[in-house]
Amino acid sequence: MRAGSVQAVVREARHCAVVRITHWLTTVSFGGLLVSGFAILLAHPRLYWGETGAVGTDSIIDLPLPFVLTGQSGWGRYLHFLSAWVCVLTGLVYALYGLSSQHFRNDLLPARADLSWTCLSRVVSNHLHLKLATAEAFASYNVLQRFTYLMVVFVLFPLMIWTGLAMSPAITSVFPVLVNLLGGQQSARTIHFVVAGFLVLFLVVHVAMVCAGGFRSRVRAMITGYTTSIKVRA
Repeated sequence: MRAGSVQAVVREARHCAVVRITHWLTTVSFGGLLVSGFAILLAHPRLYWGETGAVGTDSIIDLPLPFVLTGQSGWGRYLHFLSAWVCVLTGLVYALYGLSSQHFRNDLLPARADLSWTCLSRVVSNHLHLKLATAEAFASYNVLQRFTYLMVVFVLFPLMIWTGLAMSPAITSVFPVLVNLLGGQQSARTIHFVVAGFLVLFLVVHVAMVCAGGFRSRVRAMITGYTTSIKVRA
């Protein structure tokens, strides 16, 4: 540090209130969906393709679980239903905000310069080596993060909602096209399981990157909406 210069703690805005609230509501509801979904799956850990599937029929995926817990799907279905609607309503609020405030356009859509091979390779290399982002880089998402969030928000979560509705007889009796396009209720259940696996993978990588980039500072930013950094001033 040069003589006469001082270090100052700078507080900068990072996440707005809507993003923070919807982030934590989604986190809690997704946790409820995972726990209840696993309880439902334990009652019959086999996946099929088509309209029907039961014990004694051929399955396309037979999960290697060491045990089966029957009678656990009752509370699991209630919690799953409650968590799903919390997640859906939260997602709608986030989507409306993202469209009306240009959040998706400004923060998630990659810029033309981000799509160059040099930029893509550098970002991928940094992620593979768990290199910490600088304070300036933390102020915005890199291209890999943008693509991932776009995939989660506009592909994986909508597909989870679609397949979830397609497994409901009450919904499909009114809108049979939801299940017909997927090939049947068992097909919807299988797709639901696969997409859930991708979301769990996203969650694991997301938490790992948060830890690598500074767990306390990242979580604090998502709670308070601000980041702090030390800058040298003359």
